[in-house]
Amino acid sequence: MLLPRVDTDLLPDENTPAKKTDIPWRLKQMLDILVYEEQQQVAVGEAGPCLEYLLQHKILETLCTLGKAEYPPGMRQQVFQFFSKVLAQVQHPLLHYLSVHRPVQKLLRLGGTAPGSVTEKEEVQFTTVLCSKIQQDPELLAYILEGKKIVGRKKACREPTPLPKDTASHRDKDCSHDGAPARAQLDGEPCGAQALNSHLPAETEELDGGTAESNLITSLLGLCQSKKSRVALKAQENLLLLVSVASPAAATYLVQSSPCCPAIVQHLCQLYRSMPVFLDPADIAALEGISWRLPSAPSDEASFPGKEALAAFLGWFDYCDHLITEAHTVVADALAKAVAEKFFMETLQPQLLHVSEQSILTSTALLTAMLHQLRSPALLREAVAFLLGTDRQPEAPRDNPHALSAHLIGHCDHLSDEISIATLRLFEELLQKPHEGIIRSLVLRNLEGRPYVAWGSPEPESYEDTLDLEEDPYFTDSFLDSGFPPRAKPRLAPATSYDGKTAVTEIVNSFLCLVPEEAKTSAFLEETGYDTYVHDAYGLFQECSSRVASWGWPLTPTPLDPHEPERPFFEGHFLRVLFDRMSRILDQPYSLNLQVTSVLSRLALFPHPHIHEYLLDPYISLAPGCRSLFSVLVRVIGDLMQRIQRVPQFPGKLLLVRKQLTGQAPGEQLDHQTLLQGVVVLEEFCKELAAIAFVKFPPRDPRQNLSPAPEGQV
Repeated sequence: MLLPRVDTDLLPDENTPAKKTDIPWRLKQMLDILVYEEQQQVAVGEAGPCLEYLLQHKILETLCTLGKAEYPPGMRQQVFQFFSKVLAQVQHPLLHYLSVHRPVQKLLRLGGTAPGSVTEKEEVQFTTVLCSKIQQDPELLAYILEGKKIVGRKKACREPTPLPKDTASHRDKDCSHDGAPARAQLDGEPCGAQALNSHLPAETEELDGGTAESNLITSLLGLCQSKKSRVALKAQENLLLLVSVASPAAATYLVQSSPCCPAIVQHLCQLYRSMPVFLDPADIAALEGISWRLPSAPSDEASFPGKEALAAFLGWFDYCDHLITEAHTVVADALAKAVAEKFFMETLQPQLLHVSEQSILTSTALLTAMLHQLRSPALLREAVAFLLGTDRQPEAPRDNPHALSAHLIGHCDHLSDEISIATLRLFEELLQKPHEGIIRSLVLRNLEGRPYVAWGSPEPESYEDTLDLEEDPYFTDSFLDSGFPPRAKPRLAPATSYDGKTAVTEIVNSFLCLVPEEAKTSAFLEETGYDTYVHDAYGLFQECSSRVASWGWPLTPTPLDPHEPERPFFEGHFLRVLFDRMSRILDQPYSLNLQVTSVLSRLALFPHPHIHEYLLDPYISLAPGCRSLFSVLVRVIGDLMQRIQRVPQFPGKLLLVRKQLTGQAPGEQLDHQTLLQGVVVLEEFCKELAAIAFVKFPPRDPRQNLSPAPEGQV
């Protein structure tokens, strides 16, 4: 049984399309013969005579030459299909042979170079087979990706080319069935090629294997950018398969000797630069859920300028994140570092630090959308280091913090309310990521050692002597000046060994009673109010506790050490900005107030004992000059009580504003509208803090399962 010859007598007129000749039939016949021969082969792993003939006479190289020259027209498509079927259906390890490896490399160089190529479908099928073979034998990766010149040298004729794996059993068996070695013809013409050379253009000369980098990678990346969604998706799946190979040696080769990581990140940077300079944060937020498997937004959604470019960028970023998640550790770390260096540092950071408000706003909203999609631990680690730095020492008011972190925190108190809202939303997204360095950098490092607690404060046995705060809703001037209720001695901190019931009741009531009755309106609208917040807070707290369970946080606050030198307390730049914003809640736009309170409630949910003591315990004895969230709220209430006196018909106007905010009344403009909206937000925020305190106290071990959600009011 002999393979059909590919000779000049088989070649049709050069203008006849390959599909209309007998070439497809003869290629199918050749494939059937090879498969049948292998099925009849008794000895496993040995090449049959037909396969040896294919290798010795370099038929694959001849086909590759014809495919490159498109002789006859459409031949390249036939060659890609034939190679894919041969490599997939013949079980013998063909890629170990030079006479197979060489044309495979040439075909790879032909593919992925021209966007919109008519052979894209065949090219992606070909790369799929190669990636599948590499998955079965990861050591093939270096062999397929190597860029050494392996043809056209007499040295190659005399010495075997090093091959991967156990090459003793797979050494160049490019020999005929009568024992004549095919290597003797390495620098000779393939069978039939001499007669064909007169028909082929000059560009069909041997490709120099040393002039190009890894062709499988570049071919896949080219196909990933195809306009045909199925082709692009399949190419992305193939690249994902390639980077997840289990062999450490193969993964190291992929990182060190191929353009894989730089090329992937370069495409990400190109997509970022292709977007409009200004995009509405609302439009960006609407596309936050873009997946690399479905990069295009639904057609029924409202369109806006730059939508396709934005969807393409977010889809590719999601793909990079997925690659890092699934890739071998060596590849994942290298790709994450490449994203951090080339995209975060060189491309995104200049936009975040730009003086143009449009650049700041767009880049901040895009960064928020990326964080929302980010799942891989390696990339999250790089993103946190990029945004917040690596310093975890307690902050000082006049220290020199991480440059980007300082800018972003400063943007939370920007002159532009839009930038402030966008940056606060960025931090809210950041606080929901499973990385302890985020909360430690922003808050916890400044609370270590509890320097916010007054020294020498005895621990009371109960709260009963400290509960007159809500009895005087107007407070005194001395209280507003000092941040504490008038006392003969400092307010005492509650004991940490309480049974929980009394403590929860008193703390919750402190927040619920903070806003005076004349400034409350929710009861008039038959809203569920506090009960709804309890239900929501329970779910959020359960989610947060699950996220931090592995961080090993203590269950109780660190005991105060009388031998430790007293250090001045600074809440940190992040909390300082939040407290400053909170103190201006009566003078800020409604949307900004909602975002400030949303970030503070996210912080209050963290089950660290120092966080709930500092943010949610009204009864701690604060050190002189310190402020807490509760003391800030007290000052706001004092300011509110003075302003109420200057607003005629305050209760009626306040009720009307609440109805407007809930859509129950037309949105007509009122005097003091900003103040009235701030009062509504303040009331709701106090109820939210009360609900969070209810589901958190007494402090629970975040590693334990939570009890069922509580119902009803305290």
